[in-house]
Amino acid sequence: MKKTPLYDTHVAAGAKLIDFGGWMMPVQYTSIIDEHMAVRERAGIFDVSHMGEILIEGRDAESFLQKILTNDISKTQKGRIVYSPICYPDGGVVDDVLVYKLHQERFLVVANAANIDKDYEWFLAHKEGEVDVKDVSEEYAQLAVQGPNAEQILNNLIDFDFGRIKFFRFADDIVIDGAEMLISRTGYTGEDGFEIYISPEHVVRLWHSIMDIGKDYGIMPAGLGARDTLRFEAALPLYGHEISKDISPLEGGLEKFVKFDKENFIGKDALVSQMERGIERRLVGFEMLDRGIAREGYEVLSDDILIGYVTSGSYSPSLGKNLGIALIKTDADIKDGELEIVVRKRRLKAKIVKLPFYTKQYRK
Repeated sequence: MKKTPLYDTHVAAGAKLIDFGGWMMPVQYTSIIDEHMAVRERAGIFDVSHMGEILIEGRDAESFLQKILTNDISKTQKGRIVYSPICYPDGGVVDDVLVYKLHQERFLVVANAANIDKDYEWFLAHKEGEVDVKDVSEEYAQLAVQGPNAEQILNNLIDFDFGRIKFFRFADDIVIDGAEMLISRTGYTGEDGFEIYISPEHVVRLWHSIMDIGKDYGIMPAGLGARDTLRFEAALPLYGHEISKDISPLEGGLEKFVKFDKENFIGKDALVSQMERGIERRLVGFEMLDRGIAREGYEVLSDDILIGYVTSGSYSPSLGKNLGIALIKTDADIKDGELEIVVRKRRLKAKIVKLPFYTKQYRK
């Protein structure tokens, strides 16, 4: 099983470790709720070194990515980041990625941990023109510092105004404790925060530096459990849940990241056809009215008719409610917004509520 460079640090901190896609990762240190609320109210630090990094460079790097991505990067300037699904020809999703524009002919693609090999092979299989594709995941460790105090913590690390980095932008010339790193104003929590890309040999020292300074700002180490409840409240999609090879970006509510005015991209014809005939499934948020937690895969009923299934469900620490996201038939007849969720063979009442559950606190 793979371990990040911070494995021993997690063990020393008393983290509960689990197998996450072949990686031994911390799911929690104290409690998921405590770590969740620390990020919402103060700050949390996550080890996300299991994420993948693929370098795309060469004269035709941009045109190659234009073909691969559903989003448009043609007007993206250096120092900016684009979020995009990658689609199969049938419109299903290969992965959803962040694309960092390092240079006119150089891009860093950040992939979900479980999809690194698949994404890399997909890029190689569709490579055209003068472009080089490298899996550079082993060259990077990654930390996420998230929460309303994240900027103050980093500002106290070095003489640099992190307020200069706006949302979905990055600086790649930052040096802390003699180590060069790339820092972006991004995250997966619904809060303001930063993601730090650094060489593996320097990440342990950086973790401890951030924790030392962060003590005055209420920072806590946070695991994958809180990372999931945080992204869930903000209705950020999770690959394999809200999007997958069987759920298109349009069904997953990501239509604004699909640019149909682009000349062409893999999956375009299928997605155009989906739009023309009408999107047959959609994501909805719901709140449990009866006591119980809806989990992924649970059936969703309306008037005894199966209309879909749960993609994600959890107790919401921020709102104190049991909530869920479901993929349901667009034309389902739902009276008064009421649903039934089949939880362990019991039908529990729920009502449709607006997504996201939690208003995102990004610093624009």
